[in-house]
Amino acid sequence: MLKDKSVAITGSAKGIGRYIASRFAQEGANVAILDIDEERLAQTHAELADFGGQVLAIPTDVKKEGTIRIAMAEVAEKFGGIDVLINDAGIVPHFQWGGPRWAAIKDMEESFFWHVMGVNLGGTFLCSKHVTPYMEEGGGGHIVNLYGGGGKTPAGALAYAVSKEAIVHFSDFHAEEVRDANICVVAISPGGAIATEDAPEEARSRMPGPELAGERFLLASQAPLEMSGRLLDLDDSGKLVVVR
Repeated sequence: MLKDKSVAITGSAKGIGRYIASRFAQEGANVAILDIDEERLAQTHAELADFGGQVLAIPTDVKKEGTIRIAMAEVAEKFGGIDVLINDAGIVPHFQWGGPRWAAIKDMEESFFWHVMGVNLGGTFLCSKHVTPYMEEGGGGHIVNLYGGGGKTPAGALAYAVSKEAIVHFSDFHAEEVRDANICVVAISPGGAIATEDAPEEARSRMPGPELAGERFLLASQAPLEMSGRLLDLDDSGKLVVVR
């Protein structure tokens, strides 16, 4: 069902976004990878080209509306529309890898807090804003927003967790705006904490990698409209279910 679909994925030069892009490419989708890291973007573009489908790599800063507007227009022109948007780009605390914790709020720089919000929540807003007209024109589509947890202890994940909870509410409200246009908006997590290819070897030896996500993003991109606006997960049988 995903063959020849047009899919745009932010934050897809590495990590979970790279895995998601690879899975869509394996299914025969036309994949646009959007990321601020141009060197890694080129590497991932070469990897995805091996699957035989159309691949487009666009250097993109999700905090800058002008680059998002241009990127979505380029994807729509190249692929004849946009069927699926995966809002993956985000800033994630990596202290579970053994890295430094983010500062407590009393010590956090205001600029850092708004940087996290600007990428995680703001990027989701801007990409959703500029993809919506193309989906309306095409008769519908799916927007999949990346959710994530963040425990209260040890401290350090507050800014990240707040941005991700805000994305759930954003999805809920945006879904109602676009329901009549047959656009399904959902939020879903990778399934747990993961260690990406940039994690220290010690972390990669004890934590699951992006493959933990399995088919969940493929399934979310085909969720029925009645699930729009909801936070989704997979049950033990691998079926999409509503969490809230």
